[in-house]
Amino acid sequence: MVTEPAPTSTPPSSPDAIPLTAPREGTPEPVTGAKELARIAARFAAGTGPVAVDAERASGYRYTHRAYLVQLRRTGAGTALVDPLAFTSLTVLQEAIADAEWVLHAASQDLPCLTEIGLCPVRIFDTELAARLLGYERVGLAALTEQLLGLSLEKHHSAADWSTRPLPAAWLTYAALDVELLVALRDILAAELVETGKAEWARQEFVALVANGGSPSRPRPDPWRRTSGIHRVRGPRGLARVRALWYARDEIAARRDIAPGRILPDAAIIAAAEADPKDEGSLIALPGFGGRSVRRLTRTWLTALDQARELPAAQLPGTPPSDGPPPPHRWAERDPVAAQRLARCREVVNGLAALHRLPPENLLAPDAVRRLAWEPPPPGEVRAALARYGARQWQIDLTAEPLSAALPDPASS
Repeated sequence: MVTEPAPTSTPPSSPDAIPLTAPREGTPEPVTGAKELARIAARFAAGTGPVAVDAERASGYRYTHRAYLVQLRRTGAGTALVDPLAFTSLTVLQEAIADAEWVLHAASQDLPCLTEIGLCPVRIFDTELAARLLGYERVGLAALTEQLLGLSLEKHHSAADWSTRPLPAAWLTYAALDVELLVALRDILAAELVETGKAEWARQEFVALVANGGSPSRPRPDPWRRTSGIHRVRGPRGLARVRALWYARDEIAARRDIAPGRILPDAAIIAAAEADPKDEGSLIALPGFGGRSVRRLTRTWLTALDQARELPAAQLPGTPPSDGPPPPHRWAERDPVAAQRLARCREVVNGLAALHRLPPENLLAPDAVRRLAWEPPPPGEVRAALARYGARQWQIDLTAEPLSAALPDPASS
């Protein structure tokens, strides 16, 4: 049972939801010593049932996406907050909970940073993904606790700089509350998955998350091409300016462990790539270059622009490499037949998703749909193609046959 917290002046987000403002046993201090960590590990090893796990990062503040706080809760063990910065190894904690089911919310966000510090689950339950499979429209942690448990959580510190030390008391309370209700949510969602016949779907999804979630994604070729607003930059020479500024910024950001956007905003890179300023006055007159910290790096930015200006034509950026189909908006021009095929496939996936009450992207990844439509496999090989594209068995079972029927051009039948 969840103990009702005392009412506060903070209004709940729903007329019927009770605001949850403090953990049941109070907010623990972060664990920073080896002996204390050993005691926490023993406590959690002796606990029962699933372990609620969460991690806080400093996205938007730091260059890396490492975990700066780990929160855990288990029946019989209570809640613990662990400061991973204080330890070279969390092996004792990993060994204590490795065999338990870990309950996370949006596991794909936390598994990479947890793996980086040596915390690797064998089994998980992802409350956000479960809610998606069940067709919930609002799948954030606060929304689910409100809908299913009648309790409201404050999310004011979700975008905080968790690399801050010492962590403010209000932030620690927020962090502890993030794992307070996860197991209760898990139990409700697990029961609903069984009732709707989707428990096996969820199991396969969770297995795939464990298998892939801790592995770093394959580095993107030419990451500078993801600079926001790059579509406005014309010509290979303009793209070379974007590239030069992006890598100059990235080097500084990595060295200082600061989020690149805090060194120089994407909008400033685009403005400089369009204007091609050749002196300090022209540069700092551009949007995004007026701040003191940016101006201190004026010589770095001008040097990068000079290098782009002096590149021989053979070294200018060309068409971006791709191992997949082109963007869908180009299909009608490049291959009208493929564009029609994609439309039919999307219609199939959308229809099946509506029938089974889940988002289309959770029924089948959009990339898999595009690849299937761009280069349709021979008849009878759709199932194998979907498997190659990473589809789980339940997804293949639901979509392979309808997609096989949608791929041939009706006019040629």
